[in-house]
Amino acid sequence: MGTSVNGIGTGLDIDSIVSSLVTAQKTPKQSQITEQKTAATTKLSAIGSLSSALDTFQTALKNLNSTSTSTSTSTSNSNFAPLKVSSNDEKIATASLGANATAGTYEIKVTNLATSSKVATAYVASSSTFGSGSLTISQAGTSYNIDVASGSSLSAVRDNINNNSSLKSAGITANIITDSSGQRLVLSSTKTGAGTDIGVTSTDASTGDGQSSLSSLNISTTLKASSSQGGYVSALAVDASYTIDGLSMTSSTNKVSNAITGVDFTLVKADTATITVAPNKDGLTTSINSFVSAYNALVNTITSLTSVSSTTDSDGNSTSSAAALTSDSTTREILNKLRDQLVGSSTNGGAISMLSQLGVTTNKDDGTLSVDSTKLSDALTNNFSSVQGFFTGSGGLLTRMSSSLDNYTKTNGLLDQRTASLNDTLSDLADQQTKLDSRIAKYETIMYNKYNSMNTLVNQLTATRSSVLTTLNALNNSSSDDS
Repeated sequence: MGTSVNGIGTGLDIDSIVSSLVTAQKTPKQSQITEQKTAATTKLSAIGSLSSALDTFQTALKNLNSTSTSTSTSTSNSNFAPLKVSSNDEKIATASLGANATAGTYEIKVTNLATSSKVATAYVASSSTFGSGSLTISQAGTSYNIDVASGSSLSAVRDNINNNSSLKSAGITANIITDSSGQRLVLSSTKTGAGTDIGVTSTDASTGDGQSSLSSLNISTTLKASSSQGGYVSALAVDASYTIDGLSMTSSTNKVSNAITGVDFTLVKADTATITVAPNKDGLTTSINSFVSAYNALVNTITSLTSVSSTTDSDGNSTSSAAALTSDSTTREILNKLRDQLVGSSTNGGAISMLSQLGVTTNKDDGTLSVDSTKLSDALTNNFSSVQGFFTGSGGLLTRMSSSLDNYTKTNGLLDQRTASLNDTLSDLADQQTKLDSRIAKYETIMYNKYNSMNTLVNQLTATRSSVLTTLNALNNSSSDDS
């Protein structure tokens, strides 16, 4: 900003004059930039809110849109599975649904669980080291070779076993148990069932003075471990034994998948439990209401971003204000596409092809959905098996609704493009503001220079006038004296 000395020479208020000129020069362009920046910023925020709401909605659809009927008894029924499974005692048996399940009740009597192999070597002196050679660890017809270097301790052998990737994949691990009699190498397996007992044989390549033979680490697959014999710790591995409704069954694992069509269950302890497969009416009701809530939340967000509000001032004058996306065509398209899917028919729903058959209708006033709980209950009682197909799968309502939004929500989709365009606009406006500020600063300097120059000139003219008048007055006075 320039400077001036007001009131000297011209007597003008140069600061006020220059300020007025600068304001007149800057205001039109500044108003344009400010108005456009406010509009772009407001719309950018609204697009962000819309994107967030759509993302939340699609996430909700994804969570609900599961074609699997798997439902654990320990979790709530959160998808559209037509059936649910329960155990009357999960301390004895737990259950989950697989494919093609049908309603029914099954009594599971567990005699014994499937066990895994745990074996131990004979005692080995704590100070023992071994000659070079190899160990062959066998289980269920598969063998794994472990090389042992000369001078290896029992700890080194254990580490060689635990670091072997093949044994890791097979679930075989090793540890050392120590008591007053010495050390034992103990091998454990995660594989269960009869015939999965672990055996160990050895091959000595060389044994130096004072070194133990690797044969002291041999483990029998049929004998119980003793102080001088490697073998199983407490018992050989066995299959699970149980009955289903009195029918005798066995399983190599405690998780049973094929005994009851569509039902997977896990044996936990020896006792009796009842597994029940029944229509998932409560779960379906929860899922449908969750869908309605997610849709309504999105509609309410869009409504707030596109609404027009009216207010009346103290004088009774009515004014209206529009939200950032009131006239936005993209937002209208999104809402129309969602509504099109609501009124469309599902190809997977069997007896259920329209939402209205489930008591779900659209409110004409605000576009949200409402649920007639009585009609929904009746529909689920009569057609529970059709609900999953109506909502889920490639032709289901959830997939169709989410897919209709993909062009808007995907990376570099329409909303991303809108966001990038608005950011470009704001960047351009920032550049315009910088240029305007620079131009106005120069203009202000020029105006101050002009008015200060004028003030200086007037000062000079005033001084000259004063000098001339002084001289003339002197001459006049001299003439008067001569006369």
